[in-house]
Amino acid sequence: MKITLKDGSCKEYSSAMSVYDIALDISEGLARAACAAEINGNTADLRTVIDSDCELNILTFDSEGGKKAYRHTCAHVMAEAVKNLYPEAKLTIGPAIDNGFYYDFDMPSLSREDLDNIEKEMKKIIKKGDKLKRYTLSKEEAIKLMTERDEPYKVEMINEHPDSDTFTFYQQGDFIEFCAGPHLMSTKQIKAFKLTSSSGAYWRGDEHNKMLTRIYGTAFNKKADLEEYLAYLEEIKYRDHNRLGRDMDLFTTVDVIGQGLPLFMPKGTKMIQKLQRWIEDLEDNEWGYVRTRTPLMAKSDLYKISDHWGHYKEGMFILGEDDEDEEGNSVSGNEIFALRPMTCPFQYYVYKTRQKSYRDLPYRMGETSTIFRNEESGEMHGLTRVRQFTISEGHLICTPEQIADEFKGCVELARYCLKTLGLEEDVTYRMSKWDPEHPDKYLGSADEWDTVEDAMRKILDDIGLEYTEEAGEAAFYGPKLDIQAKNVYGKEDTMITVQLDMFLAERFDMYYIDENGEKKRPYIIHRTSMGCYERTLAWLIEKYAGKFPTWLCPEQVRVLPISEKYEDYAKKVLSELKKNGIDATIDNRSEKIGYKIREARLDKLPYMLVVGANEESSGKVSVRSRFA
Repeated sequence: MKITLKDGSCKEYSSAMSVYDIALDISEGLARAACAAEINGNTADLRTVIDSDCELNILTFDSEGGKKAYRHTCAHVMAEAVKNLYPEAKLTIGPAIDNGFYYDFDMPSLSREDLDNIEKEMKKIIKKGDKLKRYTLSKEEAIKLMTERDEPYKVEMINEHPDSDTFTFYQQGDFIEFCAGPHLMSTKQIKAFKLTSSSGAYWRGDEHNKMLTRIYGTAFNKKADLEEYLAYLEEIKYRDHNRLGRDMDLFTTVDVIGQGLPLFMPKGTKMIQKLQRWIEDLEDNEWGYVRTRTPLMAKSDLYKISDHWGHYKEGMFILGEDDEDEEGNSVSGNEIFALRPMTCPFQYYVYKTRQKSYRDLPYRMGETSTIFRNEESGEMHGLTRVRQFTISEGHLICTPEQIADEFKGCVELARYCLKTLGLEEDVTYRMSKWDPEHPDKYLGSADEWDTVEDAMRKILDDIGLEYTEEAGEAAFYGPKLDIQAKNVYGKEDTMITVQLDMFLAERFDMYYIDENGEKKRPYIIHRTSMGCYERTLAWLIEKYAGKFPTWLCPEQVRVLPISEKYEDYAKKVLSELKKNGIDATIDNRSEKIGYKIREARLDKLPYMLVVGANEESSGKVSVRSRFA
């Protein structure tokens, strides 16, 4: 058989060989470094036997596939250590993830001391250096084995595969795990690891299921790389908006109010106010938007027209008892209301109030919209995923000839906002498409979706954007451009969206009069210019570690009198600053000036104005800055 390697060279063998043996034949060094392989582009275990011509790529830790196999093996070592120390713990899943791995156990929660003890046990396992053996069992044998070992979650997972005849297991010493792999050849290959944290996690991410204990960790093949990564984690903790935003008195949450319902303190409110005023003035004065203000709730009838009731009802907050029959008619005759999860249906009726001609288009409507989404509790985090949030929402009603230029304008506006905030370099672009495998999740036909996706693709190519395409991420009524960014922990969120809508104008009977006096259906663009204010604030906190651009700071200047004798002059300086639109405060506490300066620096203030005898006599101030 002929094996074509990644560099184009070929190896020929007269009989079947495992990937590991081929790596060993190439060089002992490669075999020692090998973590997994790709056979004809598909990830494979090192134990996989090759018996025909193929393309082979041996994966080391330097590749993403190699890292995953390495870290997945470390997750197994951790699971073995947990079972050694806590025999009653039940295994669930333990995948490799970006920058590490985790494993969920059905067991009590753990302290940092517990994690340290698990680490010690892992080191013993690694030192022992058990080889990982891979074998398969029939479904009946697999269920029997996991039942005997009292692993109910594994039995549940095996039963979920009714069409599978065989199931893969890996064994190291006495530890056995139902797992597809791939894995390292031996636990001894793991050179450096660290358990970073533990938290609660619902089984299968469903809040109705049992809460499990999740242990996070990471692993590297060099100790120096691990130490560098741990230092990076410390920096992440420093920048985490959930901690830093609370420390800076920007926002907080209260259990009796509810999860995902943040309270903004005066400083955080000031920042959102600045962002909102900037965006509204920008859209209205420079981009030709008209501003609307629409209700926070509506009858279910509205959402039935848009079909959000059919496609998004589970994500909505329903007010009153939902007593409808299968056809959507109220059984009791009561009207059902819901808090709005979007603004588009409301703004459509603003458009429809007066008849429009082609001369009135494009008709650009903007609104600072507070909307509500019934997020699952396990999904919420700080300000990035909440149940009530406010967005810079807008809808553009266009003729077919205007759609390309208006879409490009929306992208240009979004990129201008990102650039102004210093965030332009931190984003990626994704074209979110429908999923043809699940057409029931969407309005319209395959041909209609193909047409509008081709149109969007051409617009994006004309702009010159570098973007990826992702099936299944479109809204049910149209594809969209999602501008994506990652938080400090590497989790990606959508920050800004620009979307083509090809169905709702028909459903809401929206039209305009063309140049021939005939009624025509308009095209609609749904968009945000800056996105969600809460999520953007979280992003800014993490980006700048609280040292915001001066224009955005809730407190730009603090006046620091040296003593009480100069308080009147300090107040005069403060008054002059405020007259000129500067957000300033005064620290008139009876503290030493050095203490006041240190506090101001800890509060990350851009400027401090120290005033004393010399400053008062000359009518000046002594300026200190965080920038110098």
